[in-house]
Amino acid sequence: MASSIAFDTHAFVKELTEAGMPEAQAEVLARSQASLINEELVTKRDLKEFESRLKHALTVRLGSMMVIAVGVVVPLVKLL
Repeated sequence: MASSIAFDTHAFVKELTEAGMPEAQAEVLARSQASLINEELVTKRDLKEFESRLKHALTVRLGSMMVIAVGVVVPLVKLL
């Protein structure tokens, strides 16, 4: 899942420097925050895509289990 969330590093640096943080330090923090946001956060869209893939996978597994169960039960019924 590769989503991107808008993060205005320039505005973030400006806000930090206006609050008294040295500019170099604010820039490092802004890069770190942008990296964290882009690499670690999950969006609602990511979750919906994951849910869709999970539902599909579970449906396939359940279908496979049903086919196997019928394949086992039918011969057993014939034996009775």
